[in-house]
Parts: sequence; structure tokens; C-alpha cells
Amino acid sequence: MRQLNLNLFVYPAGHHEAAWRFRGAEPHRVLDITYYQELARRAEEATFDAVFFADGPSLPDNVRYASRFRLEPFTWLSALAMATSRIGLIATASTTYLEPYNLARLFASLDHLSGGRAGWNIVTTGAPQAAQNFGLDEHPAHASRYARADEFVRVVSALWDSWEDDALVIDPDSGVFADDAKIHPIEHAGEWLRVRGPLNTPRIPQGRPVYVQAGSSQDGKAFAARHAEAIFTAHQTLDNARAFYADVKARVRAEGRDPDLVKVLPGISPFIGSTEAEALALRKEFDELTQPEYSLRQLRQFLGVDLSGHDLDGPVPREKLPTHEQRGYGSRFQVVVDIIDRERPTIRQLLHRLAGARGHWVTAGTPEQIADRMQEWFLGGAADGFNVMPPYLNGGFDVFADEVVPILRRRGLFRTAYEGATLRSHYGLPRPASQYGPRQVSGGGRGVR
Repeated sequence: MRQLNLNLFVYPAGHHEAAWRFRGAEPHRVLDITYYQELARRAEEATFDAVFFADGPSLPDNVRYASRFRLEPFTWLSALAMATSRIGLIATASTTYLEPYNLARLFASLDHLSGGRAGWNIVTTGAPQAAQNFGLDEHPAHASRYARADEFVRVVSALWDSWEDDALVIDPDSGVFADDAKIHPIEHAGEWLRVRGPLNTPRIPQGRPVYVQAGSSQDGKAFAARHAEAIFTAHQTLDNARAFYADVKARVRAEGRDPDLVKVLPGISPFIGSTEAEALALRKEFDELTQPEYSLRQLRQFLGVDLSGHDLDGPVPREKLPTHEQRGYGSRFQVVVDIIDRERPTIRQLLHRLAGARGHWVTAGTPEQIADRMQEWFLGGAADGFNVMPPYLNGGFDVFADEVVPILRRRGLFRTAYEGATLRSHYGLPRPASQYGPRQVSGGGRGVR
């Protein structure tokens, strides 16, 4: 029976922008590795597929009001690997501001260290301020970033394949440590990258990390159709989620790949109470802790328009927003515009709608109601699972694990125990053969190219 895939998406203190101010929060622990190890062990006890760390190579705007700094994910996830044994470890890494050889080594090390639990959230980096951290005057254009990303993935795939599975011999009797005839330079010379190879690390337990992608622009969906094995996405309504799901699965099929081997995982940030009124009151309590200056700056990033001079309790000035074509790109832009057109909120109401999870689905209800809504999306052609984004940590995840997960299990929608030890096994994905070795026959179409 088809079952949900669930990841714990970790943000310091939680996903609501005011989480660090909430009663009972532990903001003093956001740089304490034991805090994250406890979360990872808790998610593993709940048999989650993975822990996911977002990242970006620049300081987000307006850290004055929210815990939005960035922790380098490879170091942090290596520490989580030592505190766990089964749960997957997904790290964000940029194809724009990293070099493929270094990235291939980092993920190879993480996958070896964890026994096959690494996943790569492939991003092109949207923050323009990152450019000057790397000696560039301007952030590369959206289309250029995706063109480089496509070549980048092909290069690192070849690097991870450059050692055949049986290249490491370790035969003391013959004195042969490795069969160098089975270790291959990749000799890549492309438009964006030149890499000779081979990788200086033997082939990893999973063959390659699980390929995750999070962009929902047209370029992002085309990229996902070619490469992704899991897609992180943001939707506010069931209809929008269904439309995205159908679109991306059709694109995957058109690429000659098996849509069942590409998991679509929207974000969900649940406020949970013993009654619906209690859950709604909890969400309101969080929203009242927000700082408008922070929220307006985030809104400006999404929309490209500064609304700080407008009455917060007045309507959003729809006529001042750029068109999607003028904006040029950005799936989150469209999510926010859809909220404005559908709900006609005041500026303050819109800020509160986005405060919980930056455009991801925020919902409030009892454990049964949360499970019902997840089941509706899962069975209704909108999701293969979810990125669970607790509005506050640790409590927001504890209540989900303690009260929602058992309901999903009773309904047969989620596992009660792990069946395998790798992230690929959790997602039901085949281990790809090395492109330089004997071809491996496995189900599921071409898989990652």
C-alpha cells in the first residue's frame, strides 16, 4: 500500500518568524548541537524519512527580528549522523556558489559517514546579496543559474559514478588495494564547467545522494523533471497543489522517467490543539508576536514592492504589484499573489498569513483534523508526502509526533518501522548503477540521468 513520506524541515527555533519569542521556546539553544541531535532522534523515533536543513550563502535580511541565520549543513548533519542510525540527512547546497568537485566530496563523505543517508537539496540560490560574498558584482540571471545547475548535476553525477562499485578491492594477499581500471576520469568540458575527475573517494553506499529540488518556477519544474527524485514545494490550496502535482508528474513522464519515483512533498506547518478553537488561538498568539518591520521586508522580497508606507490595516494595493512577467521568476511570488487575489486580505492579514512558513501551507486544528487534511491531499492527487515545518521547536514537533503520527499509522498511511537503512530505501528509490560500470537493470525507468 502506498504510504506517506515525511521529512522534518528544521529551522532554528521553528518556522514561524516569532517562534523564538514564544513561551517555552529555547532560543539560547539554537547554536547547541545537542538541541538538533535531540530533534533528529525524536524524528527517527517517529520513523520520519529525513531531517532537512535549508541553507544559503548569505545572511538573510533583517536578522534583527528573527532567528534566520544559517548553519553550514554538512558539519551539522555529520553530527546528527552520529546521534542517529536510520533517518535521512538532506542538505541544501548551491550549484551557483559551489564547485562540483568540492560538493561531490562533501556529499560522498556524508553518505559514507551515515551509511547511506544523504540527500542533496539542489538550489540555484535566489538571494542576490550572495554574489558579493563570492567576488561577483551581480547575481547571475535566473536562466543562467539553471543552465549552470543542469550541467553541474551532470558533472557531480559523473563524479559519484567515477568509481565502479567493485573498484575498491582491499586484497592483502595480492597487494591490490583498488582496481584503477575501474576508476574513471570524467573529462568534462562544458559551457560552464571543466572537471577532469575522477573523484578521490570510492563510490558511496547509495550510489548517489537522493536528488531533491525545491524550485517551482517554469525553469525549476523543467529541471526537476530531468533530475529530481523528491520535490519540495509550497501551496496554499488543494486545487493548486493538485495542478502542480499533475504538471510535474507529466513533465517527468515526458522525460522518460517513472513519475512514481519522483516524490512531490509540499510543506505543511501545523498549529495543533485539543480543539480547533485552541489551535486557532495558538496561531493567533504567534501572529501577535510578529514584528511588522521584519514581515514587510520579507514581503518585499517575495513581491518586489515596498509596502512599508501603507496602512497595515488597509487593503493590499494590488495595482502596485508587478506582473509575473515583470517579476521575471519566482514561484513564491505567485503563491503570494494568489493569496491576495483569492482572499483580499489587509496588509497585516497578509503578513500574518506569511509569518508562519513563508508561503507554505499553514493550518490549524486538532490532531484528527490535521491528519484528515494530510490524507485528503495525499489521496487526492496533490502530494506523495510532506515536509513537516513545525511553527515552533521543540514542542511543535513533539505534538505532531505524539498525536498526529499515531493517527496516520492507524489509517495505514505511514510506516510503523523502517524497512531499510538508507534514504533511498525510505523513499522507495532504486540505487543507480555507475554510468562507467556494467549496466544495472532495475525498475523505474531511467531514474536520474
